[in-house]
Amino acid sequence: MDLSTTYLGLKLAHPFMPGASPLVDDLGIVKRLEDAGASAIVMHSVFEEQILREGASTLEALEGTSESFAEALTFFPKADEFRLGPDQYLEQIRKIKECVAVPVIASLNGCTPSGWIEYAKQIQQAGADALELNIYILATNPHETGETIEKRTLDIARQVKKAVTIPVAVKLSVFYSSVANIAKKLDEIPVDGLVLFNRFYQPDIDIENLEVEPTLHLSDSSELLLRLRWLAILYGNVKASLAVSGGVHTPADAIKALMAGASAVQLVSALLKNGPDYLARIREGVKAWMEEHEYESITQMIGSISLQKCSNPAAFERANYMRVLQSYKL
Repeated sequence: MDLSTTYLGLKLAHPFMPGASPLVDDLGIVKRLEDAGASAIVMHSVFEEQILREGASTLEALEGTSESFAEALTFFPKADEFRLGPDQYLEQIRKIKECVAVPVIASLNGCTPSGWIEYAKQIQQAGADALELNIYILATNPHETGETIEKRTLDIARQVKKAVTIPVAVKLSVFYSSVANIAKKLDEIPVDGLVLFNRFYQPDIDIENLEVEPTLHLSDSSELLLRLRWLAILYGNVKASLAVSGGVHTPADAIKALMAGASAVQLVSALLKNGPDYLARIREGVKAWMEEHEYESITQMIGSISLQKCSNPAAFERANYMRVLQSYKL
């Protein structure tokens, strides 16, 4: 049975890998992930603000950026609150490359097209096999149009692609007015892959101290449904590889993601809950299901239940929407 897949032009033994998370900060855990059969190692992000802060050695350098962004740097966590600063991150790439035989995918998180993008070259020089670009932009300015947000996203992706020769994936948010359109525009740059989706944290409110509390809840299988929809819509409409991130907790979840169109399956919450060895259980569970259902390869499965063959996906989705609403009985 052939479990191999191609993601970002990389030939992988199978689709299953850890997604961006703090797991990669510990080389012992990284080795356990490889021993569990991880087909690649995806590192957590280094942030635009970290890179700019480290490069700004004087107050004048900070003031050379826009006033709003210089002010924003004061909101940002202190350097010692991060496990890895920009220099340490590059060194961690080198250490992981020495530690494992599988591809290493680094990650950058940014929101403005600026000088931090040059850091992508250093990531490549450190030995990363590919780069995942996490463009985290929350549109809070009522005077900023969706078109402006999309242009900024495209500008960042375009500049990163020009800066490096290694493959680049963009981790998308679901909050674009037309996910299919922004995916198509990124595909035309062209980026090498799209990861669905970024999980935005949802703030809570401390009613006693009257403060906003950042919170992060680990995902569960219910979050996969949104990703299945967009994987199925995008598969066959873009040349870029598709990866799923968020909501894969069981072999059945992974099978659904592959059938919808994913070439790579990234696990984070499932590994944080169950440990690095759980990755092997996902892989073996998928393999057992394939044997039982007489699949010969992962390639045979990928995109097999996408909307590629549907002449009017919008009408198909609307019809299903109406069926779901009518199916609930009081």
